[in-house]
Amino acid sequence: MAILDRFFAELTTTELHDLLRLRVDVFVVEQACAYPELDGRDAETTTRHIWSADDDGPTAYVRLLDDGEARRIGRVATRADARGNGLAGELVDHVIVSSSGPWVLDAQSHLSEWYAGRGFVVSGPEYVEDGIPHVPMRRDD
Repeated sequence: MAILDRFFAELTTTELHDLLRLRVDVFVVEQACAYPELDGRDAETTTRHIWSADDDGPTAYVRLLDDGEARRIGRVATRADARGNGLAGELVDHVIVSSSGPWVLDAQSHLSEWYAGRGFVVSGPEYVEDGIPHVPMRRDD
């Protein structure tokens, strides 16, 4: 699987459209969460957009933000017909080997064990966001 890793300014308009569509399809439509998907952080100069793709477009996606003291992993999404192939895991692994930690994320609670398998530990209490239980997690290296 080829991994594409670009800063916002390096994205083509088609790539940006396709990545945002995947995120909206998964988080807004599939998970039925009406929330501000476009939060203003996509265009930050240090934000990295990391994804894999096939002939039908992006198959999985991760956004990596620079929060100063840590890198924030978010918007981890896999296209419905591409799930179960380890694509999101490969992208998260890519983030870890291609950036410096520590890394933080807000995992949907049912995925906390999946992230734990990649070295993340729960770093705070569970909370509900947009009707979905989440837990903050962190990995130090």
